[in-house]
Amino acid sequence: MSDLFAPQVPQEVEARRPLADRLRPKTLAEVTGQEHLTGEDGVLARMIDSGSLGSMIFWGPPGTGKTTIARLLSGQAGLAFEQISAIFSGVADLKKVFETARLRRMEGRQTLLFVDEIHRFNRAQQDSFLPVMEDGTVILVGATTENPSFELNAALLSRARVLTFKSHDEQSLGTLLNRAEETEHRPLPLDEDARAALIRMADGDGRAALTLAEEVWRAARKDEVFDTDGLARIVQRRAPVYDKGQDGHYNLISALHKSVRGSDPDAALYYLCRMFDAGEDPLYLGRRLVRMAVEDIGLADPQALVICNAAKDAYDYLGSPEGELALAQACVYLATAPKSNGVYVAYKAAMRAAKENGSLLPPKHILNAPTKLMKAEGYNEGYRYDHDEPDAFSGQDYFPEKMGRKTFYDPPERGFEREIRKRLDWWSKLRRERGSGG
Repeated sequence: MSDLFAPQVPQEVEARRPLADRLRPKTLAEVTGQEHLTGEDGVLARMIDSGSLGSMIFWGPPGTGKTTIARLLSGQAGLAFEQISAIFSGVADLKKVFETARLRRMEGRQTLLFVDEIHRFNRAQQDSFLPVMEDGTVILVGATTENPSFELNAALLSRARVLTFKSHDEQSLGTLLNRAEETEHRPLPLDEDARAALIRMADGDGRAALTLAEEVWRAARKDEVFDTDGLARIVQRRAPVYDKGQDGHYNLISALHKSVRGSDPDAALYYLCRMFDAGEDPLYLGRRLVRMAVEDIGLADPQALVICNAAKDAYDYLGSPEGELALAQACVYLATAPKSNGVYVAYKAAMRAAKENGSLLPPKHILNAPTKLMKAEGYNEGYRYDHDEPDAFSGQDYFPEKMGRKTFYDPPERGFEREIRKRLDWWSKLRRERGSGG
């Protein structure tokens, strides 16, 4: 559906615009890949129907339609649209945008302010949005590829709803390519396997898929059709061995994890290299190695976590390809380390107990008593300072009285946990001798 009031663009200029820009949806219904947000029962569709938009944070990978949807929302809600990028904007730019929005509001029109890469703003810059959000000067829509919980201020998050955008799947990327062919009035000169390879190369990014398609059309001679190898030569990008969002990815990471757990360094190293070769993000693999260190080695070798974090930092420092060796070293260390899931099992058991037992008050003797009333209620009464006791151990019970003493952590006699086992057994013996339970 064309915009009758948009300025007319000469045909030759229109044709030179990037394909991704020419294919921008004109309505929310035309958006593909985010049906959980834009579909009939989606959050954004319901907001439009209600006639009331609130501030939002769009969180998701690049090329999933965050900017496009923000523009469509402003149009369908009758709001003025302002766009800035946190990469190129500073305090002066923000002040200018806010002042324009205030003047516009005095004239009876609200502003939707779209901030791309909002996580790039520092804490003070993020705080500057709070007053204009609260008084209705702007409806903020921030876009970020990073986890908002870690990158955005709590005060900002409390005033905005976080909406998660999904990577395009094979079907939605196929839909985008079909639309591109309709717009270009010609098919993509790719055989079936090459078309599937192009979709894998896009890796869930709609903009990347359309850019790749443009490269193919530019390179193709009359009646030429590329196979997978021809596609790779044209776009100078290797198709991943597996799709990071599909079974191949999860199969290999599962194989890596289980090889480490099974103390097989050769198999673990093989699967790690398979994932490197497939183009996997090395920092993703670094995070997975850290997870293996705490889940499968734990306190059997406390150095495992230290080494994995050091390997991740080494990759960050060195980059590719040198940094991969640090991750390989950590992988072999984990596979050859003594194994224990003692802390992992204890954590899950303690979490179940925390959920099942409600808000039980800790025993009063271990609670501080900063006021006279709390002292009168028996807070801190009878507390024994462990360092003043024989063996620096009082043996007091620290569980809530209504819950009784529980045992969650039962370390096996492997690796460093042999020593922990000895200490726990010794303290248990002292408890029994001092009459405070086993």
